[in-house]
Amino acid sequence: MLQALIIFIAQLIFVPVLTLRTIMMVKGMKGKASALGTLEGFIYVIALGLVFSDLSNYLNMVAYALGFGLGVYLGQILEQRLAIGFVSIEVNIMQKNEELIQNLRNEGFSVSTSEVEGMNEARRYRLDCTARRDREREFINIVSTHEPNAFIVSYEPRNFKGGYITKAMKRNRKRGLQKKEALKDS
Repeated sequence: MLQALIIFIAQLIFVPVLTLRTIMMVKGMKGKASALGTLEGFIYVIALGLVFSDLSNYLNMVAYALGFGLGVYLGQILEQRLAIGFVSIEVNIMQKNEELIQNLRNEGFSVSTSEVEGMNEARRYRLDCTARRDREREFINIVSTHEPNAFIVSYEPRNFKGGYITKAMKRNRKRGLQKKEALKDS
């Protein structure tokens, strides 16, 4: 029974580590991926060794499988909470909305605008934005408040170079928070 519990707990740790290692690998974080891979291998050998030490013990096998399944679930939750990386977001709106654009910029989001042609030569406006993944929901909420009928699509860029994305985003976010504090104090 103790072996089964150890196997179950090992799987609860192993699979989220596997998930994080895969994410780090995809995002090009070689050092972190290697470290997690080492930990993953260590846990894997221990858990599998316990299972293979007694193949007639079905409780160990069930604990391995259940731990793996629950570990997948925990790994997904962990990945969503960490939201590592960036997201590119396209927003299509009917008319140029300066208030929306300024609000997004005040909150520290990068925003580039362009006029585009839609179906039947209809003129629309497109906002191209980049944000940290952990701020995607915040971005969508701001857009939805100002433009409830906006078409929004997001995707993860593999890499980018230069532009507004790093220091300016932090600087503008701080400025926006300072302005909010000043308004509250007035």
